[in-house]
Amino acid sequence: MSFSSLVHDLSLRDANAAHPNRGVASTVSTMDDRTSRTSHISRAMSYTSTAATSVSICGDISSQLHGGYCHPLARSWQAERQLTKSMLIYPLFVSDQDDEELLIPSLPNQYRRGVNRLIPFLEPLVHKGLRSVILFGVPVRPGVKDALGTAADDPEGPVIRSIRLLRQRFPHLFIVTDVCLCEYTSHGHCGILRDDGSLNNQLSVDRVSDVAIAYAQAGAHCVAPSDMNDGRIRAIKLKLIEEGMSHRVVLMSYAAKFSGCLYGPFRDAAGSAPSFGDRRCYQLPPGGRGLARRAIVRDINEGADIIMVKPAGQYLDIISDAKELGKDLPIAAYQVSGEFAMVHAGAKAGVFDLKAMAFESTESILRAGATIVVSYFAPEFMDWLSV
Repeated sequence: MSFSSLVHDLSLRDANAAHPNRGVASTVSTMDDRTSRTSHISRAMSYTSTAATSVSICGDISSQLHGGYCHPLARSWQAERQLTKSMLIYPLFVSDQDDEELLIPSLPNQYRRGVNRLIPFLEPLVHKGLRSVILFGVPVRPGVKDALGTAADDPEGPVIRSIRLLRQRFPHLFIVTDVCLCEYTSHGHCGILRDDGSLNNQLSVDRVSDVAIAYAQAGAHCVAPSDMNDGRIRAIKLKLIEEGMSHRVVLMSYAAKFSGCLYGPFRDAAGSAPSFGDRRCYQLPPGGRGLARRAIVRDINEGADIIMVKPAGQYLDIISDAKELGKDLPIAAYQVSGEFAMVHAGAKAGVFDLKAMAFESTESILRAGATIVVSYFAPEFMDWLSV
């Protein structure tokens, strides 16, 4: 029954109840009859409105939310953080084979490229709005890797050459460099080892901080140590101060980097899988929320300018913790290779739409507290965010 029909029905019912002898000669004037009918309709409408309201509102009036997001633009206003192009950092794997352009099978649509291939690839993306990249060097020539990772800061290596090239060709592109030794060491671990195979933290920190300084001197805007050795943020900050560069180089710490199952495609791309053992003794255990909080506080106190959480989607609570503990710092999150590959696999299987899930997964990272996202979806977002 429509609302108007309900009102009419109720008004007749009330009128008949008030005048049971209607149809017999009445002494009531026509004007009185009209007034009475109007009064009945008014009371019926009021009764119906009250009944409808009591059914739809099960609490305070503030429980009525639909109007606030009924329109697409209004829905976008409900987000605490809107995804923008400037939030995205795109990972690049740079080979020491200058003309290489090799598809990484386990990492959909991603390539390992030599220095000569970077400019043609990046030019359209920068034109579309790409603002930042993070560089990972990949030495593939025979005999380059050794126990000390000496190729990491080779002036003729892929990272330093790429920094100089990109600074010259794209002066407004923000260049981040991952700082670690795992791609360059013969054993694949993130530092210098003792005889028993464990990390020598002191020697590793000294070596990693030297690499960071070399990248900064080459022109990197940001150095991002991902090795997880204790004290490396303080060591890098002190060397930046000593070299007179602390005022112009951003120090972004992979403060909460967890060990786990989500790095496989990256290790295929970077050739950084350990030759023995694993990294569980220096990357955080997946359940170690308290450890992550302590590491975040430590790196803030040691001078980090940005805190990063890695991986992102499975560690949204850690991103939230990072925002709480570093409320005055930008918070970054790395949606790692395994997360990216899973989204592609789900879309390929027809479980969901690729674009929709790319947005949903990234927006969940922002909602948790991040304002910077390292994402393999960056090229697609340059198109999707332009629509």
